[in-house]
Amino acid sequence: MKKNNKKIKNTNKTIFNTPTINQSSLSFTKKNAIMYKKKSLILLLLFSFTILHANYLLKESKRIKSPIDHMPKAKVADMRKIPQDPAYYAKQIKPFSKKKQLKLDREFNKKYFKPWTIKALDIPQKDFGWEIRFITKKPIYKANGSVIPSSVYNKWIENADYEKINTKKYRAITVRRTDVKALPTSHAFYRDPRRTGEGFPFDYNQNSALHINVPLLISHFSKDKRWAFVQASYAFGWIKTSDLALVNTKFIKAFKNGNYAMTVKDNLRLYKTKNPISIVKLGALFPISKDKKSYLVASRDKKGHAHIETVFIRNKKIIAKKPLPFTPKNVAMLAREFYGEPYGWGGGYECRDCSATTRDFLGPFGIFLRRNSSKQAKDGSNIDIKGLSKAKKKEKIIKDAEPFRSLLYVPGHIVLYLGQYRGEPVIMHTYWGIRKNDRTKLITGRTIITSTEPGKERSDVREKSKLINTLKTIVKF
Repeated sequence: MKKNNKKIKNTNKTIFNTPTINQSSLSFTKKNAIMYKKKSLILLLLFSFTILHANYLLKESKRIKSPIDHMPKAKVADMRKIPQDPAYYAKQIKPFSKKKQLKLDREFNKKYFKPWTIKALDIPQKDFGWEIRFITKKPIYKANGSVIPSSVYNKWIENADYEKINTKKYRAITVRRTDVKALPTSHAFYRDPRRTGEGFPFDYNQNSALHINVPLLISHFSKDKRWAFVQASYAFGWIKTSDLALVNTKFIKAFKNGNYAMTVKDNLRLYKTKNPISIVKLGALFPISKDKKSYLVASRDKKGHAHIETVFIRNKKIIAKKPLPFTPKNVAMLAREFYGEPYGWGGGYECRDCSATTRDFLGPFGIFLRRNSSKQAKDGSNIDIKGLSKAKKKEKIIKDAEPFRSLLYVPGHIVLYLGQYRGEPVIMHTYWGIRKNDRTKLITGRTIITSTEPGKERSDVREKSKLINTLKTIVKF
């Protein structure tokens, strides 16, 4: 029997053409009644299969180990002396008004879907073109320390075809978690690896990473058509064309349904039948289906058009309706998922850096953050603590910062305030390392829980570089 059901895609055809049965043509003898039941069952199965398109399943998994897992991971005294379970601090949270949280959540949704509402790239002039200035101003290197010649990086620039900016202006969506590159190439480039804080894993081509189901505006394509220059709600740059699909008004109407959930467990995996489609990190958004029993995800067909697929989840604890209630149980549950994750610059190697951790932690609670720490510092209300003494800063943080809902910012780094322990402010942060007197770093390389003076017990830690001495701002939501 021919299946007439159609997927939601970029055509003007009917979304679903449901098979029907001409009941008047059936004579209900005992034999025909049995045949009718069989036919009805077959039709029901065919119809169900067409709606599902395939058995999409989201379930618990693990991140595949990579070179990032073999980086040094030094311990400091704080990690032994300060409670390392976020649940210890969760009881210190303050009430978060439901009205305020719902308002923030509405703002989150508006910003998240913004790429589908703008008519051209909306990028500040000072942010645009930084990658060309970066690679042409000073030498860039491979991980092995060899210089990348201009003959190589000029090809990357040529492939970017920046003269075509805003010539396409297509609406699209990510169909898997994807890296956002500064230039349309998978090649990494670094500053001089001999310098502290440079070399692996600080690949300056790794601009960011996007979850699955992220709305996009496509500016244009690279000359080789393998890359698209896109703007998402919190990042912009080049992603592989195979990682996105084009959407139209019908798709947007079905997908943007106003009822959303977010993953609250990390390192999940999406499967189509038994084939893995993508890792799904904590903080990925999924529209909730009309029957409230399943979720929606975007897929890509051979022509690059988007389809809406239905995703089933067996373990309901891995996803939650947004905004998630701000309770001690929930903040502790989420924070545990980040603890110990390796430092992944720009979201590389399926990990997170400091600003990705803060963004993905606050997202399920309906709080929207942008990509970089400097921008996140402006996403909430600010309290200036620059210039205060150590003691005054700590006093101010404990008095004014909201546990699990405030960030502390220093240029280049941002942390989540958890609360206090024996009169000391405690933070959770994805931290590369602590500056030493010889200007090298003691590499911690993961998400840790510390005081605002990690490494204070060490005589080789540079006093001026301690976090407490460099913190500038409390960011409140």
